[in-house]
Amino acid sequence: MKNRQLGSTQVKVAEIGLGCMGMSEFYGSTDVNESIVTLHHALRLGVNFFDTADMYGMGANEELLAKAFKGQWDKVILATKFGIVRDPGLPQGRTVNGRPEYVKTACDASLKRLGVDVIDLYYLHRMDPNVPIEETVGAMADLVKEGKVRYLGLSEINADTLEKAHRVHPISALQSEYSLWYREPEKAVIPLCEKLRISFVAYSPLGRGFLTNKINALSDLEENDYRRRIPRFQDKNFNINHHLVEKLNEMAIEKKCTPGQLSLAWILAKSSIIIPIPGTKRRSYLEENVTASQIQLSLQDMERLDSLFTPEAVSGARYPEAMMQFVGDR
Repeated sequence: MKNRQLGSTQVKVAEIGLGCMGMSEFYGSTDVNESIVTLHHALRLGVNFFDTADMYGMGANEELLAKAFKGQWDKVILATKFGIVRDPGLPQGRTVNGRPEYVKTACDASLKRLGVDVIDLYYLHRMDPNVPIEETVGAMADLVKEGKVRYLGLSEINADTLEKAHRVHPISALQSEYSLWYREPEKAVIPLCEKLRISFVAYSPLGRGFLTNKINALSDLEENDYRRRIPRFQDKNFNINHHLVEKLNEMAIEKKCTPGQLSLAWILAKSSIIIPIPGTKRRSYLEENVTASQIQLSLQDMERLDSLFTPEAVSGARYPEAMMQFVGDR
């Protein structure tokens, strides 16, 4: 596994990390034992960059990583997040909290669940519209001074907000959705990250699994799979997007790889500051994803993929309308 530098730090992380969310929630049934074996296998394959959040499984995902990596934390670069508060009593079942006092409370809770003394990379999961970003990041900077956090990150924010935050304390990573079928960050966020030497961590780089060509109908997803609610997976949007993936699959056959691997190779070739973190809870998919690091794409390959997955060609929103209020990269 090749490495990439984390922001302007001296830390080297695997150029393909592992998103752990689905091991605890959102993508259908879970299997703790298989997840732990998958996490251990990731280490053997050279993956050292693992992504979680306090809201994944209501803390269960952090506890899962604590169990899997106990005694092995020296091999791991751990990223977790705070800021999304789950509450069944709220209209959308959640809200955001970026108040300085909550920053410290959330960090202490994550440290306890993880069973560690320090978090390598601590993200604000979503910006609180009622709290200036300078105040939230200022409180996060205090965590660095206290030795509870090494580096700071932000998630799903726009370029202007990133600049404001970076003036308060160096931001090492910005995490946002990015893939062939969601390319909005290319306009302003990724260029700014390149300018400021901030890693861009791409979540859902496989389009929540759609770009793997392994989802041929909505019925392929379990009843409790969150993706059933996403517009891009529904009705006519599904058919339009699946046609694009069929074209992607044709190109993958030519390149002697899978469409998922081709999608990840495209991201890696886009910029050296981008680190995709495809999520999986199975060893077989993990191995497939990691192997994408070996695929080389020509300029013609990149142009072909760019022209196939234009923003206009992809159909449907990336989140249900009610959830778009929590996304701030626009």
